[in-house]
Amino acid sequence: MDQEKKYRHELKYLIPYSEYLAMRSRLKAVMDVDPHAGEDGRYLIRSIYFDNSDDKALREKVNGIPKREKFRIRYYNDDFSFITLEKKMKINDKCLKYDARITEEELRKILDGDIAFMKDHPSGLVKEMYSKMRYQRLRPRVLVSYVREPYIFRAGNVRVTFDSCIRTSLFSRDFLDASKTDISATETPGEMYLEVKYDAFLPGVIQHLIQTPGLRQQAFSKYGAARRFG
Repeated sequence: MDQEKKYRHELKYLIPYSEYLAMRSRLKAVMDVDPHAGEDGRYLIRSIYFDNSDDKALREKVNGIPKREKFRIRYYNDDFSFITLEKKMKINDKCLKYDARITEEELRKILDGDIAFMKDHPSGLVKEMYSKMRYQRLRPRVLVSYVREPYIFRAGNVRVTFDSCIRTSLFSRDFLDASKTDISATETPGEMYLEVKYDAFLPGVIQHLIQTPGLRQQAFSKYGAARRFG
């Protein structure tokens, strides 16, 4: 593998919009807005998720398998100048992510099934995906889009994000078509999804700011939500 990384804690919560407004106000007092965000503090994320013909990644999620992995290709604000292939591994509430830059041309080849170039790619992650596309029948399954509002805190390498407007292209495979058609992937589009990621510890000040009555950790998966129709 190209990088040596450590698992990070990843906590997820579903919160009402009113609580999002209150929590965001508290967090802004001590956390910094991610410098990659736009003027409104947000950006659009599009992720193309891969799975095999047996829906291995989906079934492992639904069945609560504690140790699992999935591959996705991600880009931001419909800008193809920065595209990453990502492999996300999870063990319970800890996650580990490897990533590699790919070009728009390479992305289009992968989506077209023209994957021969991946075998000799300089990235070990791309080579691994080539192997799994060849021998585990990994294929692009769905495009998931959502808006993210990210905040960062240096101590503990904390990242708090609010995700909304989660949509799925389940009924369309023209993933890169500018006029792509998608639909809401959630039953209540107005709800917000809070994610908290950190290394070894979550600073007490952040714990205090995200605490709210009735807040419960949830095993929410955007890929699972996007595939709930089939």
